[in-house]
Amino acid sequence: MLQKGYFEALQANFSKLIPHARECGLTIDRLDAQGALARLPYRREWLGDTERGLLHTGIITTLVDTVSGLAALSATGQFEPIATLDLRMDYLRPALPDKTLYSHAECYRLTRSIAFVRARAWQDDEQQPVAVSQSTFMRNRPGGRK
Repeated sequence: MLQKGYFEALQANFSKLIPHARECGLTIDRLDAQGALARLPYRREWLGDTERGLLHTGIITTLVDTVSGLAALSATGQFEPIATLDLRMDYLRPALPDKTLYSHAECYRLTRSIAFVRARAWQDDEQQPVAVSQSTFMRNRPGGRK
Protein backbone atom coordinates (compact mmCIF):
# COMPACT_ATOMS: atom_id res chain seq x y z
CA MET A 1 0.00 0.00 0.00
CA LEU A 2 1.51 3.29 -1.13
CA GLN A 3 1.71 5.90 1.61
CA LYS A 4 0.13 9.24 0.67
CA GLY A 5 2.79 11.73 -0.40
CA TYR A 6 5.48 9.03 -0.35
CA PHE A 7 7.41 10.10 -3.48
CA GLU A 8 7.32 13.76 -2.50
CA ALA A 9 8.56 12.97 1.02
CA LEU A 10 11.31 10.68 -0.29
CA GLN A 11 12.52 13.32 -2.73
CA ALA A 12 12.33 16.12 -0.14
CA ASN A 13 14.26 14.11 2.48
CA PHE A 14 16.73 12.55 0.07
CA SER A 15 19.70 14.68 1.19
CA LYS A 16 19.02 13.85 4.85
CA LEU A 17 18.84 10.14 4.06
CA ILE A 18 22.04 10.11 1.98
CA PRO A 19 24.46 12.84 3.14
CA HIS A 20 27.21 11.61 0.79
CA ALA A 21 24.98 12.27 -2.22
CA ARG A 22 24.23 15.77 -0.89
CA GLU A 23 27.97 16.47 -0.57
CA CYS A 24 28.48 15.32 -4.16
CA GLY A 25 25.78 17.70 -5.38
CA LEU A 26 23.47 14.95 -6.64
CA THR A 27 19.93 16.15 -7.33
CA ILE A 28 16.78 14.17 -8.09
CA ASP A 29 14.90 15.25 -11.21
CA ARG A 30 12.13 12.64 -11.04
CA LEU A 31 11.03 10.03 -8.53
CA ASP A 32 7.94 7.89 -9.03
CA ALA A 33 6.72 4.30 -9.22
CA GLN A 34 8.65 3.87 -12.49
CA GLY A 35 12.01 4.71 -10.89
CA ALA A 36 14.39 7.58 -10.30
CA LEU A 37 16.21 10.09 -12.49
CA ALA A 38 19.09 12.12 -11.09
CA ARG A 39 21.95 14.37 -12.16
CA LEU A 40 25.45 14.98 -10.90
CA PRO A 41 27.20 18.18 -12.02
CA TYR A 42 30.81 18.00 -13.16
CA ARG A 43 33.64 18.65 -10.69
CA ARG A 44 37.30 18.78 -11.65
CA GLU A 45 38.31 16.73 -8.60
CA TRP A 46 36.42 13.75 -10.07
CA LEU A 47 38.89 13.36 -12.90
CA GLY A 48 40.47 9.92 -12.86
CA ASP A 49 42.64 10.51 -15.89
CA THR A 50 43.87 14.09 -15.73
CA GLU A 51 45.99 13.69 -18.85
CA ARG A 52 42.99 12.87 -21.04
CA GLY A 53 40.45 14.67 -18.82
CA LEU A 54 38.22 11.63 -18.13
CA LEU A 55 36.05 11.17 -15.07
CA HIS A 56 36.90 8.46 -12.54
CA THR A 57 34.56 5.48 -12.75
CA GLY A 58 34.03 5.63 -8.98
CA ILE A 59 31.88 8.75 -9.25
CA ILE A 60 29.76 7.06 -11.92
CA THR A 61 29.29 4.09 -9.60
CA THR A 62 28.32 6.42 -6.75
CA LEU A 63 25.66 8.05 -8.91
CA VAL A 64 24.28 4.76 -10.23
CA ASP A 65 24.22 3.03 -6.81
CA THR A 66 22.41 5.97 -5.23
CA VAL A 67 19.82 6.28 -8.00
CA SER A 68 19.33 2.50 -8.04
CA GLY A 69 18.68 2.51 -4.31
CA LEU A 70 16.11 5.28 -4.75
CA ALA A 71 14.42 3.24 -7.51
CA ALA A 72 14.25 0.27 -5.14
CA LEU A 73 12.71 2.47 -2.43
CA SER A 74 10.27 3.90 -4.96
CA ALA A 75 9.09 0.42 -5.83
CA THR A 76 8.46 -0.53 -2.20
CA GLY A 77 6.08 2.38 -1.72
CA GLN A 78 7.14 2.76 1.92
CA PHE A 79 10.13 3.85 3.93
CA GLU A 80 12.27 0.86 4.84
CA PRO A 81 15.99 0.19 5.21
CA ILE A 82 17.69 -1.26 2.14
CA ALA A 83 21.26 -2.30 1.43
CA THR A 84 23.13 -2.92 -1.82
CA LEU A 85 23.82 -6.65 -2.13
CA ASP A 86 25.30 -6.66 -5.62
CA LEU A 87 26.08 -3.94 -8.13
CA ARG A 88 27.44 -4.85 -11.54
CA MET A 89 28.72 -1.96 -13.62
CA ASP A 90 29.53 -2.17 -17.33
CA TYR A 91 31.47 0.89 -18.51
CA LEU A 92 30.76 1.44 -22.18
CA ARG A 93 32.65 4.66 -22.94
CA PRO A 94 34.60 7.31 -21.06
CA ALA A 95 32.78 10.07 -19.18
CA LEU A 96 34.07 13.38 -20.49
CA PRO A 97 34.92 16.52 -18.50
CA ASP A 98 32.71 19.62 -18.19
CA LYS A 99 29.50 17.62 -18.65
CA THR A 100 26.75 16.70 -16.22
CA LEU A 101 26.22 13.00 -15.53
CA TYR A 102 22.65 11.67 -15.51
CA SER A 103 21.33 8.35 -14.33
CA HIS A 104 17.96 6.65 -14.57
CA ALA A 105 17.14 3.48 -12.62
CA GLU A 106 14.07 1.27 -12.47
CA CYS A 107 13.14 -1.59 -10.19
CA TYR A 108 11.94 -4.33 -12.53
CA ARG A 109 11.19 -6.96 -9.86
CA LEU A 110 10.38 -6.69 -6.19
CA THR A 111 10.09 -9.64 -3.83
CA ARG A 112 9.51 -9.70 -0.08
CA SER A 113 13.26 -9.60 0.55
CA ILE A 114 15.02 -8.43 -2.67
CA ALA A 115 14.67 -5.55 -5.14
CA PHE A 116 16.13 -6.03 -8.64
CA VAL A 117 17.18 -2.82 -10.43
CA ARG A 118 18.52 -1.81 -13.85
CA ALA A 119 20.18 1.55 -14.47
CA ARG A 120 22.12 3.55 -17.01
CA ALA A 121 24.28 6.66 -16.84
CA TRP A 122 24.95 9.13 -19.65
CA GLN A 123 26.08 12.66 -20.35
CA ASP A 124 24.65 14.28 -23.50
CA ASP A 125 22.56 11.49 -25.01
CA GLU A 126 20.62 8.90 -23.03
CA GLN A 127 20.89 6.56 -26.03
CA GLN A 128 24.71 6.69 -25.72
CA PRO A 129 25.27 5.61 -22.09
CA VAL A 130 28.68 5.78 -20.45
CA ALA A 131 27.65 2.87 -18.19
CA VAL A 132 24.83 0.42 -17.53
CA SER A 133 24.23 -1.59 -14.39
CA GLN A 134 22.29 -4.40 -12.84
CA SER A 135 21.90 -4.53 -9.05
CA THR A 136 20.10 -6.16 -6.16
CA PHE A 137 19.09 -4.62 -2.86
CA MET A 138 18.17 -6.34 0.37
CA ARG A 139 14.93 -5.16 1.93
CA ASN A 140 14.75 -4.95 5.70
CA ARG A 141 11.06 -4.37 6.13
CA PRO A 142 9.76 -2.91 9.39
CA GLY A 143 8.11 -5.56 11.51
CA GLY A 144 10.06 -8.44 9.96
CA ARG A 145 9.35 -10.55 6.89
CA LYS A 146 5.64 -10.57 6.07
